[in-house]
Amino acid sequence: MEAQASWKKMNLFAVTWPLLIDSVLRMMLGTADVFMLSRISDEVTGAVGLANEIIVFCILLFGFVGIGTSVSVAQYLGAGKKAEASKISALAISINGIFGLVISVLLVVLSEPLMRLIHLAPEQIEIAKGYLLLVSSFIWVEALSSAIASILRSNGHTRDVMFVTLGINIIHVMGNVLLIFGMFGFPEMGVMGAAVSTVVSRFIGLLILILLLYRKISVPIQWRDYVRFDRKIVNLILGIGLPAAGEQISWQTQYLVIFGFINIIGPTALSAHVYVMNISNYFMALGMAIGLGTEIIVGHMVGARAFNEAYHKLIRSLKISFMLAFVVVGITALFRKELLGLFTSNPDIISLGSSILLLSILLEPGRTFNLVVINSLRAAGDARFPVMMGAVSMWGISVPLAYYLGIHEEMGLLGVWIAFAADEWTRGVLMYWRWRSRVWQSKALVKPSGEVLAG
Repeated sequence: MEAQASWKKMNLFAVTWPLLIDSVLRMMLGTADVFMLSRISDEVTGAVGLANEIIVFCILLFGFVGIGTSVSVAQYLGAGKKAEASKISALAISINGIFGLVISVLLVVLSEPLMRLIHLAPEQIEIAKGYLLLVSSFIWVEALSSAIASILRSNGHTRDVMFVTLGINIIHVMGNVLLIFGMFGFPEMGVMGAAVSTVVSRFIGLLILILLLYRKISVPIQWRDYVRFDRKIVNLILGIGLPAAGEQISWQTQYLVIFGFINIIGPTALSAHVYVMNISNYFMALGMAIGLGTEIIVGHMVGARAFNEAYHKLIRSLKISFMLAFVVVGITALFRKELLGLFTSNPDIISLGSSILLLSILLEPGRTFNLVVINSLRAAGDARFPVMMGAVSMWGISVPLAYYLGIHEEMGLLGVWIAFAADEWTRGVLMYWRWRSRVWQSKALVKPSGEVLAG
């Protein structure tokens, strides 16, 4: 009965609304930098925005352990195996911590070559290199935070994670005000002020997450579990995490390639894209929140072998997310010029960005569709199909179509975003077909007894 109770006590709205606020607050961390740096110049914003894509790429990589941990912990909790869930959590934190340190070192060494790889001009590299170097040196903080936040969410503590993100935002914005513009006697550091504020706020957030980890989970982690290597647990985490990482790597690398196309199109297209993406991130936050909330509940259901309930939970979540996406994007499109005017006064950028936001009425419901279904497939243990189909769609549709429409047919940024829409809808339909097939029912990670399933 304990296994059933873990998911029967879960309500989608109660789980999801803190995740939505948390996602929005995380988006605001990047938007705060873009908004404040745009007060210096559009060129500074474009340079830092493009360089920051490298940081975003690495943060997405850290999420692969978080995804594997979240699914594994949720299924074990659904099966009533709290002690095993605690051991999984400890090893996941250690794995991500080591991974984060490795990535920090690599980024510090390769920061300038990576910026040249994505076609950043020499003057833009000069603007962004200090920012990238400092944030890269402490990116291991984000790796640890990602793992701990995933553990807390899987245990149902979504509101606690939300409040931590709120605190990080407040510290970050205050730091930006003080250090970018030199308010109240602080040095005017410009771009480097944004970097310092980012690092300090994230480090404080990590300390609070560690405190919550030991206060909130039902079976506290033992110190020996951090260093006790258990191949079965590692395989469990990576069995979900590595395919998820493959999808994230595929998405981010194709996005960086397309970012290179946009940079070729011109500085106006680059600035417009950076500003529109900072608005679009909030649309994605809705799909991500509903997708993650559904993932947590579905994971508990699958752990308890409640497959029929899990199937219908996803269908209901998908209907809700689809309708909300249309409403939110439609309202945003009505005020598109006013929103872009918050970032820039350049009429060419506002005009181009406005046309992209209109196109988002078509694109964003497809992206939301995709996000919600993929999360539930992973929650059920079916992690390989999304990465295989995702790679086919991204590199077979998104990249070549973006080049063909955006550069060859000279449609510019609009052509690139049409390619994004085609990719998102293709993947969304494929993922929905997979869920309807119920193949995922044979992919569960754990039986109610706690025995890990082979393969």
